[in-house]
Amino acid sequence: LERSPEVYYVLQKMDETGVDAFLDIHGDEVLPFNFLAGGEGLPNWYPRLQSLHGAFLASYERANSDMQRIHGYEPEPPNDAALNICSNQIGYRFDCFSATLEMPFNDCRTNPDPKQGWSPARAKRLGASILHPLLYIYPYLRDQTDFWNHLPKEDDYVCPTPNYK
Repeated sequence: LERSPEVYYVLQKMDETGVDAFLDIHGDEVLPFNFLAGGEGLPNWYPRLQSLHGAFLASYERANSDMQRIHGYEPEPPNDAALNICSNQIGYRFDCFSATLEMPFNDCRTNPDPKQGWSPARAKRLGASILHPLLYIYPYLRDQTDFWNHLPKEDDYVCPTPNYK
């Protein structure tokens, strides 16, 4: 409470209301892509969360060409998630879709712009287009059926790789 009162009180409210979806927004200094870091190492990373992640990211990619799903951080090994990472803690604690959205500091190799690079305007468009994938996965957020068996193939989870050179 003394070190991070804002975290304490936000978590209290989340415990009170519950969480169905969570995104932590960051910038990455190294990888020249927009990408999601998921909860692959979580003990509750089963077909439901994996499918929500895949469907969200595929829909995001369709909504904004600056998003891609091939390149990203190396996923944590199964059952070895760092629970001090915000999105991991929330995904585990609330058994919900949770990810960290990373944006490049310089330019995005998906759609390079040699003059401007990654810009505030592009970041705003990426932020605005996040509503499309949230609406897309909304019906499945608390679905306890095997909904993933009925999603289109293009929504399958893709395991990211940090290798891009």
